Amino acid sequence: MKWAVIGFYFLSILHIHFRGKVRLPFGRQLFDHSSFMAPINVFMHMFSRVPSTPYLPVSDFPDLQPLLLNWQVIRAEGENLIALKKIKASEENNDAGFNSFFKTGWKRFYLKWYDASHPSAERFCPQTYAMLKAIPSVKAAMFAELPPGAKLNPHRDPFAGSLRFHLGLATPNDDRCFIDVDGVRHSWRDGEGVIFDETYIHWAINGSDSDRIILFCDVERPMRFGWMAAINRWLGRTMMTAAASPNETGDQTGLVSKLFRVSFVLGGYRRRYKAWNRTAYKVTKVALIVGVAALIYWA
Repeated sequence: MKWAVIGFYFLSILHIHFRGKVRLPFGRQLFDHSSFMAPINVFMHMFSRVPSTPYLPVSDFPDLQPLLLNWQVIRAEGENLIALKKIKASEENNDAGFNSFFKTGWKRFYLKWYDASHPSAERFCPQTYAMLKAIPSVKAAMFAELPPGAKLNPHRDPFAGSLRFHLGLATPNDDRCFIDVDGVRHSWRDGEGVIFDETYIHWAINGSDSDRIILFCDVERPMRFGWMAAINRWLGRTMMTAAASPNETGDQTGLVSKLFRVSFVLGGYRRRYKAWNRTAYKVTKVALIVGVAALIYWA
């Protein structure tokens, strides 16, 4: 039985690794967060009602039309947030989902995050908040800023229960500012939307001289059967709500993000150890992984 579970887990990782044309180095993929979610994501991909392609037509998601039609209203509220300096990085290392994005200047302001509460979103962005609340298929949303020179490194998102929707608001309208999904690039344009599958390798860069502001949404992946859609929603409520991060005091912080704040502090010791001796760090890392695997196997 253990070998069957281990075998299925390894095959799930291979499914994630070989999905698409662009791949992470296998050593990195093996211990990437998307691999820990691989068994769940195999079923998400298997029962998905949309094709397995990096990009999907926005026209196939009519629920999103109110956002496209009112993009200038949304932009106005986003620009007001910039003037108030409310679109920003996490100030307390309590954003488990996006903490690594802050290194080169990426910033965010949450408007909706699964079942978490963000009173600040309704207070500062009442019109956008109301539009998003009226679209149940949008599970999460934020204003996302990518300043000139900022870059997001190649990665996969861990959970295949959603698809990613970007709506250009105040963009450079420049091909030097783009996202690359499985080797295919899309340059943001004001008022235009794009949908892609974030479980493919993707990265982004703003190589222009202007800032980029978009509406960034997680849209529920359409599933073939109602029972699978119900499982998807339950997983979203359970796992993703736990990763909620606040804009400011009064907003909800999920358990995973609270624990991440502690792990980030402890990670400082890990980073110093790595800087002191990379070889010793790698040997220790492999030894710990093998040790944990052995404990699981012999338990």
